[in-house]
Amino acid sequence: MKYLLSVFIFFMCFAIHAQEINWMSMNEALEAQKKEPKKIFMDVYTDWCGPCKLLDKKTFHNKDVVSYVNKHYYAVKFNAEGTEEIRYNNFTYTNPNYNPNRKGRNSQHFFANALKVTGYPSMVFFDEKGNLIAPVVGFKTPQQLEIYLKMINNNDYKKLTTADAWKKYEKSFVSTFSN
Repeated sequence: MKYLLSVFIFFMCFAIHAQEINWMSMNEALEAQKKEPKKIFMDVYTDWCGPCKLLDKKTFHNKDVVSYVNKHYYAVKFNAEGTEEIRYNNFTYTNPNYNPNRKGRNSQHFFANALKVTGYPSMVFFDEKGNLIAPVVGFKTPQQLEIYLKMINNNDYKKLTTADAWKKYEKSFVSTFSN
């Protein structure tokens, strides 16, 4: 009995730590929205970006972030310097200046440019119809990301039309995500 309990605890711990965000491509998320409308949460990263790797390791593996994103969003992982072809708003975005022989930084994908991504990492939010809501630039801890995830999911962003309104919202926000 003690052995079975130990095995059960091991597998439960493994399952908790093995939780991951259900990443998909932007094309897949837009297609999924047609069947079941849901907002899109996009991680815009590059291969050379240190803070992007930290965000992936520290924030996107936090159990509360994983659970919240998987429940409320279609999660998209998008390489801003990659070659993925994205069909968005009746236009196909590509990266025609991509150089496979270049080490480090490469040309920015036209979709990242269209989203006005100015730094990495960036997290970009879209509504249930695929319309752009807003980008959030820079590394965020689970607790720092939580306010954006909940504000956008709950449509509170629609009421925050001034800097003062945002400051009030931010000041009154109580985080429930663990470290």
